[in-house]
Amino acid sequence: MFAAERRQLILEMVRANGAVSLRELARVVQTSEVTVRRDVRALEAEGLLDRRHGGAVLPGGFTRESGFPQKSHLATAEKTAIADLAAGFVEEGEAIVVGAGTTTQELARRLARVPGLTVVTNSLLVAQALAHANRVEVVMTGGTLRGSNYALVGSGAEQSLQGLRVSRAFLSGSGLTAERGLSTSNMLSASVDRALVQAAGEVVVLADHTKLGSDTMFQTVPTDVITRLVTDEPPGHDDRAATELQALADQGVQIAVAGGSGAGRGPGQPGMDGAGERRGPRRDVPLPGQRRSHAPGGGAGGPQLRSATPLSEAAGGRVADLAPRRR
Repeated sequence: MFAAERRQLILEMVRANGAVSLRELARVVQTSEVTVRRDVRALEAEGLLDRRHGGAVLPGGFTRESGFPQKSHLATAEKTAIADLAAGFVEEGEAIVVGAGTTTQELARRLARVPGLTVVTNSLLVAQALAHANRVEVVMTGGTLRGSNYALVGSGAEQSLQGLRVSRAFLSGSGLTAERGLSTSNMLSASVDRALVQAAGEVVVLADHTKLGSDTMFQTVPTDVITRLVTDEPPGHDDRAATELQALADQGVQIAVAGGSGAGRGPGQPGMDGAGERRGPRRDVPLPGQRRSHAPGGGAGGPQLRSATPLSEAAGGRVADLAPRRR
């Protein structure tokens, strides 16, 4: 096969799959990885694809990812409000997993005050935030350090999660849509996030309004697997975020919106009724739809229906929570 033919086939494979490893490319074009690497380098120079971690991916916005320094300065107030609200859903003595990200790092800082908590994480930043919490046990995955977000990734991280079972997973990502769910720009990070999801009975996504309606390359959590979304109130001019939030609610995702100084809590905690809905003046929003969800831990009884309830107003700032009704 001539070089031009090889490179055309490589392009077709990347366009069809989004991302392909050098090993797979070499197998398909029947040449060595050294030759394929040379071809990929040449195609990257022409702007036709990007090289990523032993493979090739589509170029452009779906693959670009800001580093930690840039992310840490984006939507800081929103991330703080989201972390405050999300921390209210964690109970004493619980075992949870917390993924990598600047928003989950903010959450971890608040979890240091929860006694008897066990946190499994692949994030050095999350572990650092909990390092001096004497009532919290931190369990770290194995894996290879990815310096851009201080996370452990790769087969070592994924294998260390096999056989693990916890009550909840708290994850963030690069984008969230009702069509694809949570996504990220990095293939290795996505793979570890999927392993974290497999270990959890429920999945809680932390995403500020700038990520609503954004779609990135690698899906991590499909919409029908997301139990709850904790987010902030989209600005009045942000129609895309508001539309996406409504679409997620229509698909049965429980929505908790932090719009002020209030903090949301789960059922049985102060300020909440028996259905997990904050008491107070109600702002009714049509949120139709039901979806099936499996009981945490895969218990007997099979799938259960989770139904949507209207958004409500909180007294100390807007906090809306979409929770299942008791039957």
